[in-house]
Amino acid sequence: MEKIIELKNVNKIYGTDIKAQVLYDINLSFDTGSFNSIIGQSGSGKSTLLNIIGTLDTATSGDVLIDGNNIKDMTNNQLSDYRNKTIGFVFQFHYLLPEFTALENVLMPYNIQKKPVTKEVMDRAKERLKLVGLEKVMNNPSTKMSGGQQQRTAIARALMNDPKMILADEPTGNLDSDSTETIYDLLRDINLEYKTTFIIITHDRRIAEKADRIIEIKDGKINLDITK
Repeated sequence: MEKIIELKNVNKIYGTDIKAQVLYDINLSFDTGSFNSIIGQSGSGKSTLLNIIGTLDTATSGDVLIDGNNIKDMTNNQLSDYRNKTIGFVFQFHYLLPEFTALENVLMPYNIQKKPVTKEVMDRAKERLKLVGLEKVMNNPSTKMSGGQQQRTAIARALMNDPKMILADEPTGNLDSDSTETIYDLLRDINLEYKTTFIIITHDRRIAEKADRIIEIKDGKINLDITK
């Protein structure tokens, strides 16, 4: 199976005078198209790990290989380009802009890059909203939507660039159990239909157990790595 990302002996230390090590010799790889969950207590290092996988943070030592390419050999522009084209991010807080509609929020990645919103781009945004079941409320302001609808809008936005990989940090942390179930069913459907790789941080073991693979981080180390 092709590996989309590999971490080799990754360590992360914060601080210079007073040093705090967060990750210790992490060796992990993820198969293209796989559905993975990362669990661990608060402060275990799981969000730091996700940020390093997403190239939002850098390892203090060790190597991160993306599609076989070491990110140490990539320029900042190449990394930024890679992030935009390859990774979709979904966070616990949806980070929608309240003054904009669901559709306008989904188009935001294009507006930020000052790229023209062509008919093709507009059609794709509508298609993504339809995929997450929001075609009927796409012109609603995000403030007039439920928490579950707002999070589904954030997922549609993450899918705009057809990313190979979605990184989700507690994507249902603010939702009730029914909405949580709906969101995870949706993520799984996207994984199966588009072969998108998912790496999801969750504190909810019920949800984690739905993944094909569960990785537990404890005190900055891999404590458990189970593939079903």
